[in-house]
Amino acid sequence: MADEESSAAAVVEHLTRLRSEYVERLPAELAVLKALAIRLHSSEIDRARLNELRNRLRQLASSGGTFGLKTLSLAALTLEQRINGWLSGPLTNVRPLALRALEQDLSRLNETVTDDDQALAAAGPPTVGSPVSGPSRRVWLIEDDTSLGRELIRQIDSFGYQARLFPRISDAETAAQTERPDMLIMDVTCAQEEEKAAEILSSRQLSLRALGCPLLFVSAYDDFQSRVRAAQLGASGYFLKPLDVPRLVNRMVEIFEQQLAPPQRVLIVDGDRALAAHYHSVLLNAGIEAEVLDQPAAIIEKVTSFRPELVLMDLHMADISGPNLAAVIRQHDSWATVPIVYLSAETDLGRQIEAMGHDADDFLTTAITDAHLVAAVHARIERARQLDAQISRDSLTGLLKHASIKEAAENEVNRSRHSGKPVTLAMLDIDDFKSVNDVYGHAVGDAVISSAAMVLRQRLRRSDIVGRYGGDEFVAILPECSAPDAQLLLDDIRLRFSSVRFHHGGRDFGCTLSAGLACSSQYPESNGAELLVIADETLYSAKRGGRNQIRAAVAVGGQKSNRP
Repeated sequence: MADEESSAAAVVEHLTRLRSEYVERLPAELAVLKALAIRLHSSEIDRARLNELRNRLRQLASSGGTFGLKTLSLAALTLEQRINGWLSGPLTNVRPLALRALEQDLSRLNETVTDDDQALAAAGPPTVGSPVSGPSRRVWLIEDDTSLGRELIRQIDSFGYQARLFPRISDAETAAQTERPDMLIMDVTCAQEEEKAAEILSSRQLSLRALGCPLLFVSAYDDFQSRVRAAQLGASGYFLKPLDVPRLVNRMVEIFEQQLAPPQRVLIVDGDRALAAHYHSVLLNAGIEAEVLDQPAAIIEKVTSFRPELVLMDLHMADISGPNLAAVIRQHDSWATVPIVYLSAETDLGRQIEAMGHDADDFLTTAITDAHLVAAVHARIERARQLDAQISRDSLTGLLKHASIKEAAENEVNRSRHSGKPVTLAMLDIDDFKSVNDVYGHAVGDAVISSAAMVLRQRLRRSDIVGRYGGDEFVAILPECSAPDAQLLLDDIRLRFSSVRFHHGGRDFGCTLSAGLACSSQYPESNGAELLVIADETLYSAKRGGRNQIRAAVAVGGQKSNRP
């Protein structure tokens, strides 16, 4: 126990020091942001410079939230979304007054740092094992059916979002003059406003699209033209009435998670150091992590340490050809699916086609523009991420599948042994779920499962891993988290899930969940599979003890006991 407390104190001290160092670095970063804005305002607006400012704001929003500076994080996110709106259209639409306002808003970021720093000082040191939550996401709903709108708002709120209803598009337009949402949901066929919707969304003066936030559309129509209209307006999703709310919220969660996704990683393999340095600079400027390898013989060591999501290589190198090097990569099962793209001066179409027939996914010529290169890399990696998610994740919940979560449990337990820090495995399932299927049907049962998954994804820390073990059963892996901290975290999830309401056939009902925990510090000799068995046994102890509770397994004299 003393060792655990000492370890926890050391972690808290380390986190506090990192947070202090981060706050000390902020003035220099904010000065860079302001200088970029001044250059934009004082000269002809430049898309590359605007991209750099946007990427720095995105990083600031993420890092600020990580270190507890919530006001700063939200302000940076709002400014990033404003720039996203500008970049989505012609830059000639961005007026000098708008650039001046951006410069002023960037200057005010210093004030948010002061406020946040004072709040952090009052709050004291961070708590080990507590969930790291960013600012609550603000969701605007434009829906002229007010009864449907109120019900939808209530359900969205129950998932932890701040939802606001606007019966008319003009109401949202007015609100947008002083505040910004993180997501907009609207019915593109709003009664008597369909044409106005298109007009406002394309307005140069003030448009809902210029808010720079994702758009989701709901509609009573499933015809081709309605879907085309939604696509033209930049829809990130299209949902039919009557609404499947868990599916809608699941899409919201996916979009917000994508915004927090780690930077894409690209390995550049090229013997021409100057050319490789140029590509490296271009990708870094676009917010992509990139590394250069000019010694092909070290390819496997490099991909193992850097773990690229795409390999960009020359076709003709001094010591080896591109196809042969690609074949070496493909010989390793771990890298059999990583995208390989040739970037070469080779212009002979026949040779390009021949090269692509040897383990490559695409061919780009060095005559490509920087913007084209960035777009091609972004698109290829994003598609690879989507395919990987489809393979490893459950289609209903978006969580890891059974085999993937078991593998993750084994990996985290092994990592825990090396680091000496605890990992807690939790087995959760929905109480009396069979009766939900029997009374309301399997479609409603799927909605309940999907809702439980969304609450887990929202409330767990970013470092945690969660998967669907089977049916209505889930596994959560909580690295560097003791059993007491895990119990507090999962009890919060239990309470939040119990507040979610479901509706079917005019009836309103709720569900609860139970969980069993097993911590590696209590069972130092157990592997991942064995800890999952202990957590599962503890879960059923919680079920027998009355359900709707979280229990932790405790090893006493070599024997397991279940503590409520």
